[in-house]
Amino acid sequence: MNSRNNRVTKTNVESTARKAANNPIMEALTRLGYGVRGLIYITMGILALNVALGKSNAPVDQQGAIAAIGRQPAGLVLLWVILFGLVSYSLWGLVRAVLDPLHKGSEMKGLFARAGYLVSAIGYAYLIFPTYGFISGAKSTAQNGAQSQQSLATIMSKPWGPWVIGLLGLVVLAVGVYQMYQGLNASFDKQFQTYAMTAREVRLATQIGRFGTAARGFVFALVGFLICQAALNSNSGQPVGVDAALSTILRQPFGVWLLAIVAVGLMAFGVYSLLSAAWFRLKRNN
Repeated sequence: MNSRNNRVTKTNVESTARKAANNPIMEALTRLGYGVRGLIYITMGILALNVALGKSNAPVDQQGAIAAIGRQPAGLVLLWVILFGLVSYSLWGLVRAVLDPLHKGSEMKGLFARAGYLVSAIGYAYLIFPTYGFISGAKSTAQNGAQSQQSLATIMSKPWGPWVIGLLGLVVLAVGVYQMYQGLNASFDKQFQTYAMTAREVRLATQIGRFGTAARGFVFALVGFLICQAALNSNSGQPVGVDAALSTILRQPFGVWLLAIVAVGLMAFGVYSLLSAAWFRLKRNN
């Protein structure tokens, strides 16, 4: 009897997952999320390129990009679009992690992929609050950066703080290395299938996606390294975000050229996200 109930429960969960994956509303929201992600990364790339060229010293991270978008004509409208896109993309990440509509399974590889979806959902959900702060005028990029550093200092002050921060750094480092691997092997976004694309368009999107995914992975890996370094040295004042990672690149030999390459890579990732929103559809599972 218990075995039958378990089978029924499993069937109901799988049915819910399929409906979540095939729901047109979820598909539209996911495409909106990918479009917003693309806009953010293109802006990040532009900001990073301006820093490499010595034209700007504006913060180069997701929040800095959102703030820069908000300063453009019709910026308030764009910020609302970004807000809804972040909510949508976070929701889709949660659906992928919990309901497993992409059938990643419960083996080690599948669990790692689903954990990545959950981390992605949390990361983009975290951006919802500062985005609303920019809309309401209650937040600035400097305030958000200070709050992030203060949060790090608060955790590091606990006896277990360095261990938690170190573990976080290792996770971010692993995610970054895995994204670099995905970029090199073109093994990203397997939950999508092409739609109304020519063979040339598929090749173009794939090459842009490989470069962009590898560049983003490199930045994430460097962020993870900085977090681990802060935990190892118990240095709560060490900057550890994306902006700090890009600043680290700039300080290296040939740093201007390296940062310029990474900046173009971030823009490529943004372009790939826009192509995903326009050309790709969620895979239908039978």
